[in-house]
Amino acid sequence: MTPVGHNVEETWSALLSGKNGIDFITSLDSSNMRIKIAAEIKDLEIEKYLDPKEARRIDRVIALGLIAAEEAYQQAGLKDAEIDSFRFGTFVTSGIGGITTIYKQSQVALEKGIDRISPFFVPSAIINLIGGNIAIKYRAKGANLPVVTACSSGNDSIGYAFRSIRDGYLDLAFAGGAEAPIGELALGGFGNMRALCANNDPQAASIPFDKRRSGFVIGEGAGVLILEEYEHAKRRGAKILGELIGYGATCDAFHITAPDETGEGIAEAIRLALRDAGIAPEDVDHINAHGTSTPYNDKLETLAIKKVFGDHAYKININSIKSMLGHSLGACGGIEAIATALAVKEDVIPPTINYREFDEDCDLNYTPNRKVERRVRYALNNNVGFGGQNSVLVFKKFEE
Repeated sequence: MTPVGHNVEETWSALLSGKNGIDFITSLDSSNMRIKIAAEIKDLEIEKYLDPKEARRIDRVIALGLIAAEEAYQQAGLKDAEIDSFRFGTFVTSGIGGITTIYKQSQVALEKGIDRISPFFVPSAIINLIGGNIAIKYRAKGANLPVVTACSSGNDSIGYAFRSIRDGYLDLAFAGGAEAPIGELALGGFGNMRALCANNDPQAASIPFDKRRSGFVIGEGAGVLILEEYEHAKRRGAKILGELIGYGATCDAFHITAPDETGEGIAEAIRLALRDAGIAPEDVDHINAHGTSTPYNDKLETLAIKKVFGDHAYKININSIKSMLGHSLGACGGIEAIATALAVKEDVIPPTINYREFDEDCDLNYTPNRKVERRVRYALNNNVGFGGQNSVLVFKKFEE
């Protein structure tokens, strides 16, 4: 579920065509707010996907997670599969959970008194109940572990699901993230810390690696994958889309919001992921970058890539689909992992749109403005987050 599509097919097609999902906010009155643009999911009627009574009781972030999980479940052909429910895990997370519910129920408490707070407030607000609702629906009785690491949450949750399966604890798992932050509290919080782009131009706001960049555009969405142990998938005749073969994570231990100015934290996460995957830097063809369109992130992510890959960095097609989807915080890892896996599967890389001005600090190939068709055998998905979180996944083309 993204600002450019309600499913994988729609989203992937839109990404390849360079469709911009950023526009003026329609879900709330922004007339008295400095930030007036966001990446909203368009024309979404949640009641088409979920029972209306259930939909009223849950935050939008849980609804988005449930909708994305259903698509993953159906695509994986799990409806009639024989599964040990205690070996079926859930690793679906969020960066800030039910923040719009928190805001609305705080207003209720202030205006009407605390005794009028909804009994569904807490189950709608806490992050583990995104995965909890998914687990209940699909009888996934294995570990429900949403890894919460700010904007690398989705990537890290996929990484922990990967390790749990590879280490023999689970056969399969839901993994990814959901986020629905477009509301007064998140817009005010991120806006007042000067993290968001404030130019309110949808075509020149989320412009990763462009010299004009000045902040990210907040977005919403959900991306959920089914990860499954290979022999388990093969036995039941699953349609395998690709392989996840490596994961690396580090912490900058530097600042609560700013990245380490050496870029060494994300560089080491990349090295760890490559080592875990058993491949050399020269094997990598594509990197789906974190690419937030903030001055520091894009500069330091570029620096980190050059530290690891050397001259080969200039041969890699890098992109940032946040140029089209905005930054969906804890959901971006799940969404971008899907885009990375599809780039590997289909040998085509979506563009970084609205790229215009070259920056001396960002001098790599960011796949500007047009998709690129090329052989992609190995690809990385990078995410970083407040608190110095760095997370990298390695995808490989599936071969029997």
